[in-house]
Amino acid sequence: MDNKVSDLTKAEGFSLEALRAGDRVEFSRLVETYYANIFRLAMKMLGNQQDAEDVLQETFLKAYRHLSGFNGRSKLSTWLFRIATNEALMVLRRQRPNVVSIDEPVETEEGEQEPVQIVDWCCLPEKELMSKEARKNLDQAVAMLPYNLRVVFLLRDMENLSTLETAEVLGLSETAVKTRLSRARLRLREDLSAYFSDHAGQGGLVGVAER
Repeated sequence: MDNKVSDLTKAEGFSLEALRAGDRVEFSRLVETYYANIFRLAMKMLGNQQDAEDVLQETFLKAYRHLSGFNGRSKLSTWLFRIATNEALMVLRRQRPNVVSIDEPVETEEGEQEPVQIVDWCCLPEKELMSKEARKNLDQAVAMLPYNLRVVFLLRDMENLSTLETAEVLGLSETAVKTRLSRARLRLREDLSAYFSDHAGQGGLVGVAER
């Protein structure tokens, strides 16, 4: 095993050798560490608890079955998010056969690629965003995003994956991730601007930040 592979896994606090060998204790630690993250992602993507629980179960079952073939060239968390995202997409395709593909290109109405600067849609005080009503409005707005924008937003802004990690999960270029994140934030800013207008202050929902 090369040092880079070993370092990636050790940085997350797991023994790849033990996981590959089928160590149940080590795998239980893996589940405990990422259980909540995977469930939250599935719930936000699907909006249904039963479907989210099914995705959660399938994600860890597939991970356990295929750990012996995990090459370790990405973080375990990135690998798990990739499995979960694919599982959620399969659920959506069964429910809605015409659901947008992850790799569908995102272009402007003129057919040109969006600029890759990232809109900072979320410049509000944390206490405003954490209120029950605000979170409900945000969740509803996120649920209305097209799938290929929603999944990028969830991974980047909800699960705090880096641009590179998100690209690895979705099999996209970093430029595509930045473009879709910008589109998602713009749509959310538009959808939420009326609700937050009394709280944001002048220009509170507008800004540009490279992340």
